[in-house]
Amino acid sequence: MTETPDNRLAKVATLIDQHRDQPGPLLPLLHSIQDQLGYIPADAVPQIADALSRTRADIEGVISFYHHFRTTEPAAHQLQICRAEACQARGSRELEQHAKASLEIDFHQSTADRTLSLEPVYCLGNCACGPNIQIDDRVVGRVTPERLDALVESLRTQPLEVK
Repeated sequence: MTETPDNRLAKVATLIDQHRDQPGPLLPLLHSIQDQLGYIPADAVPQIADALSRTRADIEGVISFYHHFRTTEPAAHQLQICRAEACQARGSRELEQHAKASLEIDFHQSTADRTLSLEPVYCLGNCACGPNIQIDDRVVGRVTPERLDALVESLRTQPLEVK
């Protein structure tokens, strides 16, 4: 369910108040916003910049530098594919290409049905079992294209939880 801009900016304001007096508040603030909203909305950038006496370019530069931060609302599930060297040596580049082709999206995009967002990640700490993916908070090792397809299908067919 998409929030109204006013509600979203009110949440950002609350988080700014919680972090503004910390030393180096920007990264903890951005993490808190993403944890709460699922992404860093573009309309929050001026609000953050004003509160921290920074330029919008400073804030946008930090957001774009770190691969972890999203600037679009995520889908119901987040699929991350490890791009670290150990996983690359075990086939993650081929798995990445398969995922992009079968889901018909690129990194930082969501499927048309809003089931999955596809994101790169740079090491899941499961190097001996590569290639690795993470679906939401679950790390899965030794992922083949066939196994990825089965995992994606299970996400699409699971019952929807209504909150």
